[in-house]
Amino acid sequence: MATTTEMGPEDLPRYTELILPVLTAVQTLGGSGKAREVREEVLATLPGADDMVAVMYPNKPSSSVLEDRVEWARWTAKNIGALDQPARGVSSLTTFGHELLRMPLSDAAARVVEIDREKRREYRQRHAATPDPPEIANSSEENAGDAPVDAETARFDTADEVSDISWRGTLLTRLHQLTPTGFEEFVLLMLREHGLELTRIGGSGDEGIDGIGRAPISAVLSSRVAVQVKRYNPEGKPIGRETVALFQRDAQTKGAERAILVTLGRFTEPARKAAISATPTVDLIDGNRLAELVLDKQLGVQLAPVVNESWFDRFT
Repeated sequence: MATTTEMGPEDLPRYTELILPVLTAVQTLGGSGKAREVREEVLATLPGADDMVAVMYPNKPSSSVLEDRVEWARWTAKNIGALDQPARGVSSLTTFGHELLRMPLSDAAARVVEIDREKRREYRQRHAATPDPPEIANSSEENAGDAPVDAETARFDTADEVSDISWRGTLLTRLHQLTPTGFEEFVLLMLREHGLELTRIGGSGDEGIDGIGRAPISAVLSSRVAVQVKRYNPEGKPIGRETVALFQRDAQTKGAERAILVTLGRFTEPARKAAISATPTVDLIDGNRLAELVLDKQLGVQLAPVVNESWFDRFT
């Protein structure tokens, strides 16, 4: 495999090659999962994902090509009937999805490509009078491209499930432009908006802790929590297990029962394992999760309603 510096979008798995990993991820999660959970599970088990996820679009340097394709794969899995959406932002395996996972891998992969091609043909027939979206126009049936058949519907779906890549990249770039102190203050504000009660203790002698306080569990129960904030470049090297382990020791000295580590970047799989292998356990908030939390409280971010005109075609 090419090194990270040599790797380009053409070196990454196509979205059709990620459909079965998406189904496996949903199965591993217990048969259902939120968009973020599915994406993280795919990236945790995909060989070489730590390097591949660092490949960005040339015109969108904060948007990961691989993460985008995982989202397309998840949408396509729903489009071919392998997943359904029982609630907003939640995917669950269908009977057909279970059938695919029971097939030999090569047979399942061929079946997925076959159905996807048929969906592409149906799309072209329904929209024969209008040009294909660029993602479809630039690909062929024999060599499925890097976007699903109904790209407009897919964009609507992923935006509705808070998975739109473009706004997230813009937000992370803007947050990275803040000073380290400014980003720290922003993160503490965001966590307070989500119910935490925190005291900022950053500065010299802070032992790697930027905030300490309590996370209410119920009306009568709370947990002491320590917070560390890392304003790392979203496109930079992911945070490894050493950083997580050191933070755990620092949080323990403060008497924390839980800990939260927030970054604009990503975490390696060893870092994620370290976060739950010792006490206090650490909730890892990477750039993607941070963006979702920010949007949830609309802190400088709002998604405007989008009319998906092609959705109404079924009634004509």
